[in-house]
Amino acid sequence: MPLFTDGPVSSIEDLNAQDSQLLDVASTEGIDLTRKLELAQEDVGVELTALLSKLSYADQPFWIAPKPDLSAVVVTPALKRWHTYVALELVYCDAYNSQLNDRYAGKRDQFHQMAQWAREKLIQTGVGLVSQPVSRAATPVVTPIPGSLADGTYYVSMGWVNASGEEGASAAPAAMSIAASTLQVQPGTAPNNAAGWNVYIGLDAESMNLQNESLIGVGDMWRQNGPLVTAGRAPGTGQEPIYLKPLPRVIQRG
Repeated sequence: MPLFTDGPVSSIEDLNAQDSQLLDVASTEGIDLTRKLELAQEDVGVELTALLSKLSYADQPFWIAPKPDLSAVVVTPALKRWHTYVALELVYCDAYNSQLNDRYAGKRDQFHQMAQWAREKLIQTGVGLVSQPVSRAATPVVTPIPGSLADGTYYVSMGWVNASGEEGASAAPAAMSIAASTLQVQPGTAPNNAAGWNVYIGLDAESMNLQNESLIGVGDMWRQNGPLVTAGRAPGTGQEPIYLKPLPRVIQRG
């Protein structure tokens, strides 16, 4: 699972799955859905920060940091649903303010209630936390170098790994076409707690596989010296929470 700070929790596709009229409404009313996702992220982040600051730590395991912040929060299904509904509420709030259309007001109120429901479910189930958060990797730099990898277009991703062996969310893949050469992969800036990284390569973005047998050093590059490994595991989506911490109930206005 990705971390809350890895980027927008939900996508436009997630919003559209909840409301099939969304794309038409956004087009008609000139609403920037990407910006609404960003604003929802900010709103949920502000409230999560306030809730985390009120947590009690007397009963938590010793391996959890005493004061977790947003960087340690894992995107669980309840958190993703909350973010999705908040974004949809913002969309229909904007649409209503533009047209004063009662249909938009109804949708706005509907998604407000659904956001409150999802928030309550997160409070009940608890926020997912990790002790050594590993941020999503940036897309690696891939260059052709002398070698004998089969000609074609390759897709390359990577993920940072901490000292506990937990891997963060994998990078958006880079694409590289080569002829009479092979691939060299250079990672971006490593997180402070990175112990190394893994590389994933495939012939399309949906079928990349782990290529390295052992962890690649933080300052090292990867050279694809032989044929692709096709039986390795796929890129990961991020860390699993090691602890679910119930959140305090705070009476909301509105």
